Amino acid sequence: MEKLGVISLGEAFVDYISIDRSNTKYKQLLGGATVNVAVGTRRLGIPTYYLCKLGTDEISQFVKQELRKERIGTEFSIHTPSKKICGVYVHINANGERYFHSYLNPTPDELLTEDEIRREVFEQAKIFYYGSGTLFHEKAKKTTKTALKYAKDSKNMIAFDTNLRLKRWESEDHCRKTVSSFLKDADIVKIAEDELNFLTETNSIETGIAILSKWKIPYLFVTMGSKGACAVMNGNKVFVAAPTVNAIDTTGAGDAFMSALLYCFHENGMPSKLTQLTEYLQFSNSVGAAATTEIGSLTANFDIVELKKQFLRSLKKGNL
Repeated sequence: MEKLGVISLGEAFVDYISIDRSNTKYKQLLGGATVNVAVGTRRLGIPTYYLCKLGTDEISQFVKQELRKERIGTEFSIHTPSKKICGVYVHINANGERYFHSYLNPTPDELLTEDEIRREVFEQAKIFYYGSGTLFHEKAKKTTKTALKYAKDSKNMIAFDTNLRLKRWESEDHCRKTVSSFLKDADIVKIAEDELNFLTETNSIETGIAILSKWKIPYLFVTMGSKGACAVMNGNKVFVAAPTVNAIDTTGAGDAFMSALLYCFHENGMPSKLTQLTEYLQFSNSVGAAATTEIGSLTANFDIVELKKQFLRSLKKGNL
């Protein structure tokens, strides 16, 4: 049986995005990094499964409806009446810039447990993806470790996005030690420049990459916002500048980048040449940049079909 699909493990969020400077009216949007990535991979044409715990109230129904609309599989998620969905409020300041205002989690201990993870989804999927959002809570961390075991047993590619949110951790030291301990289990790691600096306690990308080399990560990707991104494979580094776009909201740009990266690995496998790695980086940069052209992490309307065609032409041209 051919293995197909991406598994995304995490927590679903609802983003409440302020629509004016009074910060009293909000647009309700589906959110959360692992949800964003799941939506991204599905829009790119990859079968996608989302693993989380969902409730039965109005907000959970909204989340389920949005996931269903995106054709994301939730049959391996758990549904319980007591679960309440997390909410993130994003306000607008005096300069018209958006900023994180507050994070609400009505049921912080109502999480997917390790005994609720089903092995069969890993047996049929090709890639297992997760982020650090399931590591700061002890129960969620145990669940993640069980999922990792199933992924390894099923020979899935394992992708990890550090995606740090320090306000959710008890201390910086706890965050640094915990996240770093998971790097060794991943085939693919995506880390933002500031996260690299934090985890390695440096202010240099070169030094940070050198420090992470002890984990022997097969494919390391460092995103640098509007500057672009670099990738490291077998100690060799490539850099690709970001395309110029009219950026309106960078929310979810890193998640879009990650979705594109998973598409590349799912459809074309692990790159063996730097030229192929460069094409993966180019495509991921393009998708990440395009995601910044509208407000919200999942609202940008760009021609994903054309971007995919350009990517496939590049691979064919390079005989990769």
